[in-house]
Amino acid sequence: MKNNVSIGLLGLGVVGSGVVKLIENRQEELVNQLGFGVNVKRVLVRDLEKERDVQLAQTALTTDPNDVLHDPDIDVIVEVMGGIEEARQHILEAFATKKHVVTANKDLIALHGPELQDAANRNQCDLFYEASVAGGTPILRGLSDGLISDRIQQVMGIVNGTTNYILTKMDEDGVTYESALKDAQDLGFAEADPTADVEGLDAARKMVILARLAFSTNIELEDVEVTGITNIALNDFEYAKKLDYTMKLIGFAKYHDQHVEVSVQPTFISVNHPLAAVKNEYNAVFVDGEAVGSTMFYGPGAGSMATATAVMSDVIAVIKNMQLGVNGKGFVKPCVDGKLAPPDQRFGQYYIRLNVKDEVGAFATISELFNQMDISFERILQIPSSKYEQAEVILVTHKTTLKKFEESKVKLENLSVVESVESSYRVEGDGNE
Repeated sequence: MKNNVSIGLLGLGVVGSGVVKLIENRQEELVNQLGFGVNVKRVLVRDLEKERDVQLAQTALTTDPNDVLHDPDIDVIVEVMGGIEEARQHILEAFATKKHVVTANKDLIALHGPELQDAANRNQCDLFYEASVAGGTPILRGLSDGLISDRIQQVMGIVNGTTNYILTKMDEDGVTYESALKDAQDLGFAEADPTADVEGLDAARKMVILARLAFSTNIELEDVEVTGITNIALNDFEYAKKLDYTMKLIGFAKYHDQHVEVSVQPTFISVNHPLAAVKNEYNAVFVDGEAVGSTMFYGPGAGSMATATAVMSDVIAVIKNMQLGVNGKGFVKPCVDGKLAPPDQRFGQYYIRLNVKDEVGAFATISELFNQMDISFERILQIPSSKYEQAEVILVTHKTTLKKFEESKVKLENLSVVESVESSYRVEGDGNE
């Protein structure tokens, strides 16, 4: 083992700069933990002349990835450049040169994680990606190490800070989606093009990673049912409060009877559920284990130093493995056949809001339809509508199958007393079931 470990950095943006700062400012702690120092030797950048808020020798910067990937003194590659195909090729090249890899790239891991893990194993290298989900919140290590002896049954959480900020503003301030989005963009929580966040794709990629770890199965991005937040109406926030719920974009993954279901969708959460208290840009993941019961991981979902902290925890783990001579030996191949649960085996509660004709017998007709579908109600609200001779009916079902609920929506659309099905959402209780 050398007296000093050299890092090669691919990218020097927000997260990369945070990694450099942590290494510079925590050198004493690193020496104390590891017995030797850590240094950033080479950094791949796109522009050598760009002004940066970290100080590195000009000779450390390069635009040629080979200067980093093939430097014999570099032990660990830290990939924080983003993107997919270029980053994938660099990581595969790093493994070919027997270098360990730490990445914060959720898109890459969601799409190519199994391929990269196989390459790491073949070359007896480590591949760690704690920072790819929930920023500085150590959820992946919690699943892979802390809860390794348990059988995880369900993982659900808020894994996108942008959408959580927007929904918090809509809920607490009563502002429109467009206004809340602009506020998030002005504060730097949302990108100029927020599509990946608000349409749920970012959260879906994170749920793929979580489901693979939690259930030891291979889940692909196309297996995730995804609905974003762009069509949520303010009316639904008002009714949520009447029903003691709040609205969150929830990533949901469950393993039951050898079937897996993974989804991302706006969800009504009971105000008594721990996730209901997670506001603004914060993330939280609620985990149900067969032995441990319920636990929750909470923290900042993004940010330079929070994400860099997660990256550095992985770097330290790699170095400790180097000391023990066990790099590339900790990965356990998926052992569960990830069959997707069909709609008739997916259970949940649901909220539905209807515009109905304000006439005698209308509600009885709707109740009879649900009775025929064997769906019962937990909560009912009937509110006069501003529209002439119409009323709004809000129903919260008891647990039923997704298949029955979707069929009921189609049949409601065909009822003469129903003008329109305005909205519907999954409902989660207080977390104590």
